[in-house]
Amino acid sequence: MDTIKDRLSALRDTMKKNGISATIIPGTDPHGSEYLPNKWKERQWISGFNGSAGTAVVTLDKAALWTDSRYFIQAEEQLKDTTFELMKMKLPETPSINDWIINQLKKGEIVGLNPQMFSHNSFLDSYNDFNFNEINVKSIDLIDEAWSDREGLPKNEIFLFEKKYAGKSASEKIIEVRNEMQKNKTNVYILNSLDEIAWLFNIRGNDVNYNPLAISYAVVDNDKAYLFIDEEKVKKEVKTELEKEGIYILPYLAIYDYLKELTKNAHVLIDGNRINQSLFEAVPTESTIKLCASPATYLKAVKNEIELEGFRKAMVKDGVALTKFFIWLEENVDTNEINEVTIEKKLIEFRAQQENFKGASFGTICGYADHGAINHYSATEESAYTIRRDNMLLIDSGAQFLEGTTDITRTLILGEPTAQQKIDYTLVLKGNINLSEAIFPVNTRGSQIDVLARKSLWENGMNFGHGTGHGVGHYLCVHEGPQSIRTEENSVTLQPGMILSNEPGLYRDGKYGIRIENLIIVQPDEKTEFGEFYKFEVITLSHIDKTLIDINLLTRDEINWLNNYHQLVFDKISPFLNEKETAWLKEKCESI
Repeated sequence: MDTIKDRLSALRDTMKKNGISATIIPGTDPHGSEYLPNKWKERQWISGFNGSAGTAVVTLDKAALWTDSRYFIQAEEQLKDTTFELMKMKLPETPSINDWIINQLKKGEIVGLNPQMFSHNSFLDSYNDFNFNEINVKSIDLIDEAWSDREGLPKNEIFLFEKKYAGKSASEKIIEVRNEMQKNKTNVYILNSLDEIAWLFNIRGNDVNYNPLAISYAVVDNDKAYLFIDEEKVKKEVKTELEKEGIYILPYLAIYDYLKELTKNAHVLIDGNRINQSLFEAVPTESTIKLCASPATYLKAVKNEIELEGFRKAMVKDGVALTKFFIWLEENVDTNEINEVTIEKKLIEFRAQQENFKGASFGTICGYADHGAINHYSATEESAYTIRRDNMLLIDSGAQFLEGTTDITRTLILGEPTAQQKIDYTLVLKGNINLSEAIFPVNTRGSQIDVLARKSLWENGMNFGHGTGHGVGHYLCVHEGPQSIRTEENSVTLQPGMILSNEPGLYRDGKYGIRIENLIIVQPDEKTEFGEFYKFEVITLSHIDKTLIDINLLTRDEINWLNNYHQLVFDKISPFLNEKETAWLKEKCESI
């Protein structure tokens, strides 16, 4: 099918045949993933919108797509001539998806939901909303019937992630999981999220872009652990090693047979925010279900000492690559041959020179001038600006190394900044420094310290719309929960060993964007008569552009922090540079 209108027509034909008046198409997959194999890019297929966040809704005569402010500009462009209406989330005039559908349908009509594409909790929320308004819900996969030339799932082989990088064997992690199962009085634990499965079983794969994951399900019971995966993807020697760890291979969809055979003695641990509704429905009604947070989520979030040391090594490699890149950029910008796409390719080239590089950890966000004001801008050959010296350049990029995952944003200018650019940049820098220096008591939530990154901006009538910090996986997903630092409430407290980003920003539409991002580790600080306190260790190693700093806006403590940080960068990176590169970095890291 060549056009979005053709696809909508095919979907509506399928809806009519099945008595369905509306359907919701989330931008995810049966595992709640951020990056998807082509087979599950259903929202992109039906709407043409390929942003990482968004949900499509199709009725028999209307179509709409919900996304957030990061993608308003992109969505407006991609939805042109598709008949899809853009619904801008979090604006007061924008209805929720369910409310919009309720207003479109009559009582007794049916909403079709694919239970594989909804978590149990989100499916239940929609079901309750529609049921209250006397609208029926049917579990049905409409897209599969309408999408005639749909791809199959990838067949890439999995590989073992060695203990020397992981810090613990799979069998050791499974024991920890079983201890958590016991605490929750359960004896069967279903894992739906691909990163949790990869972490628990010490496996990695190549089934999606950027995240080293393999499409699979998993179950742990009191005696055995099962990996449900396409058996063609598991070499004999890998299977043998997994069995030594107490992990047994079964076909990918055999998990449904496993669940259907559970008895009344099964007490099943399920995370309602993670398990898809289709799996939930497969658990027999006579079994007992315990809904609680997935143990692997929290165990994975707190890195062990081997993982933490791996992250530090990865940051040195990343810092070396970035130093070489920034030297190249300065030396070649006047050729007028460097654009936003060139930069993405060059970053990969320099990072690939480092040992154990396994690819980018996400698609590089490289925005020059007003493109930098688009939070999740993705350059194409058609849209890419040529890089010059007369405006700011924002580069948000990252790498996957066996030792760890990196994510860094730097904003710079290769010419002379304006006074306003320097003010804006310095206020963002103050937020990054203030959060970096935070001291906070045990049981602190990320939402309680988010203000530290925003205070200087707020005092000048400025703000940024995205979160300040997300968790980061260990050679896994660059966006990892459950911890976060953002204004929205998150009940998860920050624990030693958790890694987060620290990335305040400022975006002036039509002009430029600024973001400064380092990764930080939660570390113990001290115990006093008032309790236990934590702090952050900054592990990202790359210079901060001093050209853009208005030193008059920094306190003496902030200046000291910056000088100490630059000394750390130089000390860690310079041993891996040649004489010319070392001299360049020394100048960038000189005290102010």
